[in-house]
Amino acid sequence: MSLFHRYCTILLLLSVFSTTGCLFRTRRVEQSMSPVALKSATKEQLIAYINSQAAKIQTMQATVDIDTSVGGAKKGKITEYKEIRGYVLARKPAMLRMIGLLPILRNTAFDMVSDGRQFKVSIPPKNRFVVGRNDVVVPNPQQPLQNLRPQIIYDALLLRPIDQERGELAVMENGTEIVSGDKNRKFQQADYVLDVIQTGNGEAWLSRKIVFSRVDLLPNRQLIYNQAGEIVTDASYSDYKDYNAVLFPSVIEIRRPEEEYDITLHMVKLEINLPLDNTKFVLEKPPGAQEIHLDQQQSSVGGGSH
Repeated sequence: MSLFHRYCTILLLLSVFSTTGCLFRTRRVEQSMSPVALKSATKEQLIAYINSQAAKIQTMQATVDIDTSVGGAKKGKITEYKEIRGYVLARKPAMLRMIGLLPILRNTAFDMVSDGRQFKVSIPPKNRFVVGRNDVVVPNPQQPLQNLRPQIIYDALLLRPIDQERGELAVMENGTEIVSGDKNRKFQQADYVLDVIQTGNGEAWLSRKIVFSRVDLLPNRQLIYNQAGEIVTDASYSDYKDYNAVLFPSVIEIRRPEEEYDITLHMVKLEINLPLDNTKFVLEKPPGAQEIHLDQQQSSVGGGSH
């Protein structure tokens, strides 16, 4: 067979197979990048936003629904507690009180308060009253929620300003995150990340990462690190709403990877910058409750044991 005849035969076969669908198939190539229009900002603009938002909020009081999840790879199982009604009070520079109610009965499940240095936690169902310092960590892997501190909630709830006078500086980087689109299709979407570096005593370390969505230039995540470079808190922010001319997330998820617990706060009602006097942050030990001091070698006072 001549070269010309072979060429004609190949063309004929290609024509036949293509019309019958035996040789060629058409499939959709998944789009890797989100088609949503993105906004741009400079590092200075992102820092200015964080600092201006921090200045706008001096106090807050919220009614919240609380979802918690405890456990993971270390514990071997996950236990979830859904829709615990709660109340959160915060006043700068560091005051926080959070109350959780038991489902159905609405009795107090826990009541915790912090002034930024010390904290107190009342747990009526266990008849315990825990006292400690925010800078002293006493892990309890068997009871992860007993590691919960008011300061953890405060730091995730109210993003601190980036303050050069306190030895902080920021570096901006471009990142990407996976988002869901129509029909649950996954896309990569560009974001901005502010790396907040803390300096002092001749040292420097990464203290926070603040992630901004480039769809709306709002913070959607904050990672808080210890000086060893470990993530201690991973907070996510979503569903921003206007509260008295202040944009604030109505859903805040707080993850503690080391202790393996998650807490999600769903804002039911939020009031900003109403007066909160000192009496709102006073928590007394209930009569007969076992008092536990976590910042002392002796873990209990008055003969009790932890």
